[in-house]
Amino acid sequence: MAQTPEESINSVLQALAVFGGGQPDKSALEKANKWLQEFQHTPDSWATCNTLLLAPEIDGQGRVFAAQTFRAKVTHDLHQLDAAQRLGLRDTLLTAIRQYATGPRVVLIQICLALSGLALQMKEWENAVMDVITALGQDPTTVPALLQFLTVLPEEVSSNTRIPMSHEDYRYQEARLLTSNASEILKLLTMYAQAAGVTSTVQTQILKCLRSWINVGEISAGMLAETPLFQFAFECLAFDALFDPAVDMICDLIHETQEVDDNLDVIKQIVPLLVQLRPVLAAAQKADDADKVRGYCRMFTEAGETYRLLVLQHPETFFPIVEAIGECAAYHDLDIVPITFHFWYRLAQSIGKKQSVSPMFHDAYRALMGIIITHLHFPTDPESMTPQERDEFRGFRHVMGDTLKDCCYVLGTDVCLIRTYEMITAAIARGAAGDGTVSWQEIEAPLFAMRSMGAEVDPNDDEVLPKIMDLIPQLPAHPKVRYAATLVISRYSEWTDRHPEYIPFQLQYVSAGFDDPDLEVAAASGQAMKYLCKDCRSHLVEYLPQLHSFVQTVGPKLIQDDRLQVYEAIAYIISSMRMEEAGQALRLFALDLVQQIHTIISNTSPASKEELQKVADCLELLEALLHVVQSFGEELPPACQNTCPEVYVVLDSLIANYGRHYFISERACRVLKLGMQFFGDAGLPVVPQLVSRLSSAFDATGYSSFIWILGKVVGQYGATSDTIFWANLQAGYEAISEKVFSMLEDTPPSDMPDVLEDYSHFVLQLLEYSPEVVLLSASFSKTFQANLTSLTLVHPDVIFPALDFVYSVLGHEALNPDAAESKDVPAKFPLFAAAIRKAVAESGFQMVALILTGLVTHFPEDSTSIVSTIFRIVAGLWPTELATWLPTVLEQVPPSSLAPAAKTQFLTEFGAAVSAGELDRIKKAVVTLNRASKRTRERSRQTALA
Repeated sequence: MAQTPEESINSVLQALAVFGGGQPDKSALEKANKWLQEFQHTPDSWATCNTLLLAPEIDGQGRVFAAQTFRAKVTHDLHQLDAAQRLGLRDTLLTAIRQYATGPRVVLIQICLALSGLALQMKEWENAVMDVITALGQDPTTVPALLQFLTVLPEEVSSNTRIPMSHEDYRYQEARLLTSNASEILKLLTMYAQAAGVTSTVQTQILKCLRSWINVGEISAGMLAETPLFQFAFECLAFDALFDPAVDMICDLIHETQEVDDNLDVIKQIVPLLVQLRPVLAAAQKADDADKVRGYCRMFTEAGETYRLLVLQHPETFFPIVEAIGECAAYHDLDIVPITFHFWYRLAQSIGKKQSVSPMFHDAYRALMGIIITHLHFPTDPESMTPQERDEFRGFRHVMGDTLKDCCYVLGTDVCLIRTYEMITAAIARGAAGDGTVSWQEIEAPLFAMRSMGAEVDPNDDEVLPKIMDLIPQLPAHPKVRYAATLVISRYSEWTDRHPEYIPFQLQYVSAGFDDPDLEVAAASGQAMKYLCKDCRSHLVEYLPQLHSFVQTVGPKLIQDDRLQVYEAIAYIISSMRMEEAGQALRLFALDLVQQIHTIISNTSPASKEELQKVADCLELLEALLHVVQSFGEELPPACQNTCPEVYVVLDSLIANYGRHYFISERACRVLKLGMQFFGDAGLPVVPQLVSRLSSAFDATGYSSFIWILGKVVGQYGATSDTIFWANLQAGYEAISEKVFSMLEDTPPSDMPDVLEDYSHFVLQLLEYSPEVVLLSASFSKTFQANLTSLTLVHPDVIFPALDFVYSVLGHEALNPDAAESKDVPAKFPLFAAAIRKAVAESGFQMVALILTGLVTHFPEDSTSIVSTIFRIVAGLWPTELATWLPTVLEQVPPSSLAPAAKTQFLTEFGAAVSAGELDRIKKAVVTLNRASKRTRERSRQTALA
């Protein structure tokens, strides 16, 4: 039964009260929010919100809701009103603007947006802008509201793509509302700017309104330059209250002159005014007024980027802008410095396209390089930095490194490297001569710069880099310096490959870093070792015995991350060796790790937590080796041919006895995956045992990693005809399925997404290689149900394999009518078809409901294609059932997810496609439905209160 207007108002206020009444529970908030969203879709909400907005006794929350609802309904539901009602709505909104002219601002903005959307759609309102100006522009108390409307109008007209209008209607209304009124808006804003006693609040609104019209292209830079507003914007920079909006306005004005040939006259007016600001910038820097410096920096940088070609063509006029940007880059506030970076990059790119440029630009980049290296300096006391400050500074240093590359691009890499080299040698010389204290920062910053410029350096360089490498032994022993020097070695490993005479020293220097008490130095050594071995692998084969000794003696003392780097480095060397020698080397390093695992797990007493962590570490190191080496191809080298059973015995025992420890099972399964990839068919003899072990391990633990690796086993060996393998796999599928079903009875699906995802992938592999394992199993119907359950989760990684499973089952060739009539049809196809039809008979309605509901609620955007394909299959094979299911399913979808009109349209288009036998049209119906649901959900998000 429909509510009376008074009842509707009370219901809304009661729902809103939930959000302001103490601490309501989450379910109450969700229930109230859902009711309010659904109420907003109804035609009755127009009248209710009219009362809520204008009645003086309504509180603030009710007014905000009413204003938001009007904005949403003007965008989406204006079709609910006839012409007379639209006129009434216009009058309501104009009355509301006057009523809320002084605030609250949130209500005023929503009303202005609603009025803008109405003006765009209401063709019969011929002079909308001038009518609003007439209604609000004469009274000083309503002028701020008028300026707010004029500010949001161009933004709403140009950006609200959710309003349902044809392109032709939109263009017509846009021209009528904006283009035809631009000159009048300029006159109006000029009048207000020049009015006696104008307040800074109104002046700020003038600047914001002007920006809005400029940004949508309705007021050009040339139009503005012909009015007093042009000078007004620059004059506002002198007032603190107007500084920020004036900066925004001037930046947008400069941006609008980017078509420089068309705007030369305006540019000639802008540039002198900017250059006149340099003394003011200097004063702001001297006073350490960061906000002012930031504003001036933004204007100069915007001008530099926009006019960079003019800067190169006419440096006598424009170079002061480059100098000003350089002064901003030199400022100590590292939040401001990056504003300039994009300018330096774009200018460098433009310089690179010129055969020659004025020497002034080279001087600018030389100065910039010195500035950046100064900014690279760590504080005098780095320990005073908080962890967040330290992380942010390190991240910023890498950003500054990109600007150093721009310096290399302009000046040449040799010039930049020599500059950093000379900085270091000068500092060392001063320290040796006793000319004052030399800080480690003076050496570390140029070293960091060398590393940053590495990508620009020629690996064949024989002039500068030898000097730098010869300098490294002379550097102070400070850990920050050693860290930076070690990473320089790491960065230039490609150069070292071409200059192998430096390898002995670099290996010694890097290896010694592992003994440094500073963990960062050890970490840098691990990285350097990895890249040295990766890029210089052919030169390092002879060092493999020393590296083996190193990992046996020093390795256990290193933290795990550093050990990983070392083993990855060794793997790169192994991958460069001849196959027979590589096999021997891999066996040596791998079996060392396997032996360590065996020693721990073969003890009569259970392994301790510390011992199990050592096992996990060994598995991770083994994984690092195999990840790099990958495979030797179809034929294993002699040294590895008998290794598979040796290793498997240990891993089997490990899983059997310690697979209940999650971190052990995860690492062991990753090693198994790489092991299968490495051994290939040579691993077949142990695979049946592996299948049984993994099945029992999952049954005992419920860990998804065991299903995941079983899916990989099927993918690797699914083509085999080994009867024992398939018998074990059939038993494994049954056992795993029963475990999954049992878990679903006791655990919410949302708490086991990893299990459901890996189960879907596992079953998909079985369907591909041996469908009878799944389709003819007594567990098939429950497997079907488990995959449908996966569709309820808001996890794309779970949803997609579940949809793939449904598609693979419903689209199986056994259901193809042509296959049924073929003489060559496989003998089991009729059994497959019967099993699939039985599953659809039992769960078809649920399947359609979950897929359709998921499509219009939580499925990922790119699921539309497979969903439409599934519906096409269902429509072809079960048209009668689908016609019965769809209306009921759509009825259950809430209006907050799908509007009633969209439901009706879908049923009409879908039914027409099926009736005509044109199943290809189903995709269009599904896509249209999905788009409609996106619009509805977007609306719900915008109006959500919880």
